[in-house]
Amino acid sequence: MGTRSAFAAPRDWRARWGREAPPPPGARIRRRRRAQVTAAMSSAAGPDPAEAPEERRFLSAAEAAALERELLEDYRFGRQQLVELCGHASAVAVTKVFPLPALSRKERTVLVVCGPEQNGAVGLVCARHLRVFEYEPTIFYPTRSLDLLHRDLTTQCEKMDIPFLSYLPTEVQLINEAYGLVVDAVLGPGVEPGEVGGPCTRALATLKLLSIPLVSLDIPSGWDAETGGDAEDGLRPDVLVSLAAPKRCAGRFSGRHHFVAGRFVPDDVRRKFALRLPGYTGTDCVAAL
Repeated sequence: MGTRSAFAAPRDWRARWGREAPPPPGARIRRRRRAQVTAAMSSAAGPDPAEAPEERRFLSAAEAAALERELLEDYRFGRQQLVELCGHASAVAVTKVFPLPALSRKERTVLVVCGPEQNGAVGLVCARHLRVFEYEPTIFYPTRSLDLLHRDLTTQCEKMDIPFLSYLPTEVQLINEAYGLVVDAVLGPGVEPGEVGGPCTRALATLKLLSIPLVSLDIPSGWDAETGGDAEDGLRPDVLVSLAAPKRCAGRFSGRHHFVAGRFVPDDVRRKFALRLPGYTGTDCVAAL
């Protein structure tokens, strides 16, 4: 027997009360008032500690993967949909810290460095939206993925006349002089530098030496998602945009601005993973932590 929807039309009163007449006037009101008093007393007493998990600000790598599976398998989000949501929100975070009207022509130039995994796909979407927002992005994508989603996103950027660098200058001062800021979309959680090839590893070595602002997507590339290992000797971004929810390594982030881009995470999923996340203002898709 199927579960009856809460939105289904109420059953005929005879099915609820038998063949007798409905309850006398006022009975339902009195029952409702008693229920309200009981609920208020329960609320004042606080939740049962055994039933209310302690809320957390950060997710482990396993929890982050489980949250993503929940979105993909139970809520039927598409992979491209999630990448698009995260990339758009990442671009919005950039506009929050570096608003276009306050930037000089040179400061509007953004170098987006992408890797071949999912974070690289988010970076491609971020670059496309930055172009829509009238910034001037350039993409360095040294190890291109054969994945269809990456190829489609690359085509979109090319069709929008976003330039792609064929190589990244090893002389850091050239990058500092050419761009106003850099977006790090090289590695995501669980991806080691050695897994993506030499060009990405060399790019990370160059990004460590920059003097212009650095924005990292989800986690700073090269950091251990759990412990923040390599946080001292690795990238030191000025801005971190946590995707869906902050990962444990974000606890070691010491930059100027930390945003979470997770407004698309349903409330039920947030409660299931006991996430303590800030409220989003108006129609914003990112929130400052």
